[in-house]
Amino acid sequence: MGAAVQVTPSLAGRTSRTETVVEPGGEIGDGIVLAEAREVWAWPPAATSRGVWVVVGEGVVPDHLRPFLRLPSRPTGAVLESAIDGALQVWELRRRVARLEEEARRLHGRQAELARVGIALSAEHDLDRLLELILSTSRELVAADAGSLYLVESAGSERRLRFVLAQNDSLPAKLAGSTIPLDASSLAGYVAVGGEPVAVEDVRHLPPELPYRPNTRVDLATGYHTRSLLTVPLATRAGEVIGVLQLINRKTDPRAVILSEADAERFVRPFGRQDIALIRSLAGQAAVAIENSRLVQEIERLFESFVRASVTAIEQRDPSTSGHSLRVAHYVVTLARALEQNPPATLVGLRFDRDALTQLRYAALLHDFGKVGVREAVLTKAKKLYPERLARIHERFAHAARAHEVRLLRRLLETLLSRERAPRPADLAALDAAVREVRAELDSQLAAILAANEPSVLDRATADLVAQVAQASFPGPDGTALPLLLVEEMRALSVPRGSLDEEERLEIESHVIHSFQFLLTIPWPARLARVPEIAYGHHEKLNGRGYPNRLAAPHIPPEVRMMTVCDIYDALAAGDRPYKRAVSPARALEILEEEAREGAIDPDIFRVFVEARVYAQPLPDQLP
Repeated sequence: MGAAVQVTPSLAGRTSRTETVVEPGGEIGDGIVLAEAREVWAWPPAATSRGVWVVVGEGVVPDHLRPFLRLPSRPTGAVLESAIDGALQVWELRRRVARLEEEARRLHGRQAELARVGIALSAEHDLDRLLELILSTSRELVAADAGSLYLVESAGSERRLRFVLAQNDSLPAKLAGSTIPLDASSLAGYVAVGGEPVAVEDVRHLPPELPYRPNTRVDLATGYHTRSLLTVPLATRAGEVIGVLQLINRKTDPRAVILSEADAERFVRPFGRQDIALIRSLAGQAAVAIENSRLVQEIERLFESFVRASVTAIEQRDPSTSGHSLRVAHYVVTLARALEQNPPATLVGLRFDRDALTQLRYAALLHDFGKVGVREAVLTKAKKLYPERLARIHERFAHAARAHEVRLLRRLLETLLSRERAPRPADLAALDAAVREVRAELDSQLAAILAANEPSVLDRATADLVAQVAQASFPGPDGTALPLLLVEEMRALSVPRGSLDEEERLEIESHVIHSFQFLLTIPWPARLARVPEIAYGHHEKLNGRGYPNRLAAPHIPPEVRMMTVCDIYDALAAGDRPYKRAVSPARALEILEEEAREGAIDPDIFRVFVEARVYAQPLPDQLP
């Protein structure tokens, strides 16, 4: 369409062009404006910025007007025609410059959008969300009504394309999951094999000699109307095609819905060269993002396997605690979600995103790993005396019984020899009575030892009996008095509660230090950097009576408080341990309530633990 030649009434009819007459100061459009110098003052500055002006006459013109040409008064027709020709060329050049500037702005906008998309893709490591983002962004960039995403997968020696995702603005998207051969029989397979994009203007008019045919089953099943297609390979930097992106029906109006053939004819257009270039660039970024996401997933799976192997190593050393770390991890993640939904006043604003939950779970899974640094005998010690030590005591008491019997026999023989007579039935009866009395006393003493050996609270009466046993002795082979109990045995049996003496208790408590030191050797990413800290504090108490650092409440973060509640509950209510029997869930909660009243554990976190019935939530078949 040519430029309009707009003239004032004083100059009308002086050119051979089709003219539009405008009054001075009247509305003017884009094109050529021919006016006398005295008339241009009638237009405001905003109006004179439009069009290419040719001013006739010697008069002064406003400063805001920049005419293309100034002509003398009463120019000839040839001069006017030449001036208008020049103005038209300038007008056309301006139009071309404007189009180029607009194209440059549009390309800059697309490049900026690609950069934004690239940043978004690189920031997303969840593969499912990443694939959704790739497909939705691709469709948005070129106004595609629908799209599909395929990924290459290998099954043995065979490689296929798996249909993983579909989106459609007009109809419900087809469920993904099926696979197609990785060959040229389908358009997606053709692009995956060839590695080059293919744009189809109208699938109804494909040349018959092409190896691929459009998949019309979806259109037939849903009533959809596929017209234009753009299919692009997802190729990594190394050139490996890992998938295919397919966009369907480029729309002139992004808001349009394609529900009929008329809609398709009205709104659908082919994908252009710029669309192809844009989506090809995005596909390259998408392939790298998918490759990186898969690499991250592989690393996470590898680390997850390492964590599980570590937990297995812990539990193999102490089978009685089997499943403890997994249960604590499940409880603490469930508790975190419950705290988000119903936070106490002291924890309003506490949030756990995916990374925070992973951090919490890893800390729970590995909180007892330091037990590998504790002697197995101490770790599994069920009673105050080690089995081999108790076996020696049994053997010693058997020797004592025989020694006392020998002593009594020797005394009888000495009496008979001194009296020079044979033993009488009464002598033998008295010997039997004395032996029974000695054995009864030894049995009583051994019973006291066995009672004291239990990890329950040591009562005063039993402690006194054991102290008496420690003073008792029996004759050795050479007649020397030998103790029934050794000093270290007496020390072990004197433990007032539990099965560990002070040295052993400190060794058990050292497992948190071993765990912390081990976890510090792992190069945790920033999002998981607090795993060592959270695991380190799970035996700290708010009243400062925990270990290893006797931290007070202000120095114990919420995550540690949460793990403490979960750890204590499972230790109480899980299966029997060598040194204690499990209690019922109700009794375990009573004990935790007592701990909360005494200021040892966080009462608000414990309340949410109970109200949300965290302890009763079943473990999934496979923990996340």
